Amino acid sequence: MKKGSLATVFLVVLIDLIGFGLVLPLLPFYAREFAATPVVIGLLYSIYSVAQLVFSPIWGSLSDRIGRRPIMLLSTAGAVVAYIIFGLAGSLFVLFLSRLVAGVMGGNIATAQAYIADVTTDEDRAKGMGLIGAAFGIGFVLGPALASGLIHPGFQSWVDAAGFQQLAGWMEAHRFGLPGFFAAFLSLCSFLMVLFFLPETVDRAGARESGLDEKPSARPSVFMPSFWQNLSAQQKAGGGSLMLLLGALFLLSFGQASLYSAFPLFAESMLDMTPEQVGMQFFYIGLIAVIVQGGLIRPLSRWFSETGLFFTGNILMTLGLGAIAFSQSVSMLTVFLGIMALGHSLNLPTINSLISKEAGSKSYGSMMGIAQGLSGLGRAIGPTWGGFLYGMMVFLPFYATALILTVTIWIGWRLYQR
Repeated sequence: MKKGSLATVFLVVLIDLIGFGLVLPLLPFYAREFAATPVVIGLLYSIYSVAQLVFSPIWGSLSDRIGRRPIMLLSTAGAVVAYIIFGLAGSLFVLFLSRLVAGVMGGNIATAQAYIADVTTDEDRAKGMGLIGAAFGIGFVLGPALASGLIHPGFQSWVDAAGFQQLAGWMEAHRFGLPGFFAAFLSLCSFLMVLFFLPETVDRAGARESGLDEKPSARPSVFMPSFWQNLSAQQKAGGGSLMLLLGALFLLSFGQASLYSAFPLFAESMLDMTPEQVGMQFFYIGLIAVIVQGGLIRPLSRWFSETGLFFTGNILMTLGLGAIAFSQSVSMLTVFLGIMALGHSLNLPTINSLISKEAGSKSYGSMMGIAQGLSGLGRAIGPTWGGFLYGMMVFLPFYATALILTVTIWIGWRLYQR
């Protein structure tokens, strides 16, 4: 395992995800500024994931052909542009545009996963993938906390008292714009780290000799037959567990994403929580991910099998998500969110590790692109599903989604028995 390279790619993804965590909990409240309905809020989350669904397999395949580094440079530069548009949004259309650009250019995670697969052995793969999970967790810790601070009236008062009255006035008129600009700055830092500190891992000459140096259109998005042909080839090469794993990845992403649109609206309407308080709940979810995926997953993967951890995580995530509907206070909500977050922190790194082991050694980027594309499909459907069901009944998104996630418990049990 190349520790220096792993540390660099971890920091790059971490900085990028702090920016993502800055804007994620604010989206429902930002959209409310433009009179968005729950369904429209769900679509605002979904458009990002739809774009990732189309483009993540392309970036994964391109990273096999031209290298991980150019793709990560492109995606981080695109994030800078997307967050600037987010900060300048003066209408719902511009807000949608910012999320579309962010989704199109969001090839960082699939490429980072492929990079980690390049520099780790099978035995260390779960630990390496746990770094990505830890980056997600820290992003959800620092991002929402920073967002809560940047939109807090006390921060605006401090800026005003420091003599920047015009800036304070702009911040009051554009309450949710400042986190977008700060996220753009962070993405610029991520771009510079890739540019100056991240070495390449793909042998381009070897890729050409092995036949991986084909046109990008040969392995594009889920909307073209070649995507499914490549998926079928990967399944035959990797054994019978691959389709179960990919199906579970789709469902888990769908379940997690349904929370994004429904949870802030539920917290606001049923528990009278402010945007700052909702942001702190995302902070709490991220803190659990940091503890589990950044530290506990390593000894746990030595003491227990990956399939056992995956199975246990599916049970906890399903129970926690369904129980959110029973929350009568903020403290109850915090407990149920913690159960759900613990489950997701166990099943996310283990399922990524299991999928990577099913892939051929020369197709990590392609396989991670496929996995990220199917995960994007879940994230594309989930928020709109959550917003639609919330519009029907405030408790329905949590009951119905938990029922669907019971399928992942069955998948986990089958894999564990094998």
